Amino acid sequence: MEKVVCALWRDPGEPRDAFALRLRTSLPEALRACGASGIRINIADAAVDAAAGLVQRWQAPQQEAVVQYWLPCANALFRGAADQAVAAHAARFAAWLVAESTVIANTAHSPLPGERTWGWAQASFISFRADLPRAAALAHWHEQHTPIAIDTQANFEYVQNAIVCPLTPDAPVYDAFVEECFPPEAMTDPAAFFAALGDAGRLRANLKAMMDSCRAFLDVARNDIVPTSQFDFGQAS
Repeated sequence: MEKVVCALWRDPGEPRDAFALRLRTSLPEALRACGASGIRINIADAAVDAAAGLVQRWQAPQQEAVVQYWLPCANALFRGAADQAVAAHAARFAAWLVAESTVIANTAHSPLPGERTWGWAQASFISFRADLPRAAALAHWHEQHTPIAIDTQANFEYVQNAIVCPLTPDAPVYDAFVEECFPPEAMTDPAAFFAALGDAGRLRANLKAMMDSCRAFLDVARNDIVPTSQFDFGQAS
């Protein structure tokens, strides 16, 4: 099995609510018909409007949805039908082959198929620093940054997807896609985001540790961070 991550852009002429509804109701079935499994859709919908202050933007316009799914083989020869299904639901899409690593599985608020997962999901397309060899950036991400991200945040799901290669010719150049789930209050309260409710000193320390680690391996000007609602349609077989 191989995992594919797609970023989707909405036609500006289509209302945001209609775009979100169409993705949730018809895209999963269309992808299943192509042999996809483990389908998950993240949508920047009205439910996460309160998190607008957490958006980081490189792409203009920025992607408004993400679809993740698994195929027995993601080679172009066997992926065409899935590409067509995604393309039919967006004005533009870009796809990448990724290697998934589940750092924190969502056991606290397990998703129900087709329903909105409790809280919200931060969908992050990230780029490594150009002055670091990829191996060094990956080493920092996996060995230094990962425990910091666990210890300093209130994330109840944390999935890292290292990008193996782009699958579409116009895909933006990212190095990874990360999804983290947080409680609703973390959309607006930094203390809730950084696991420091009622403790200003811990908030300062956690924020500094996270920002220092991010700057050590990320090109922060080339990241697209999108608060989303998560809709899971089943795990990979």
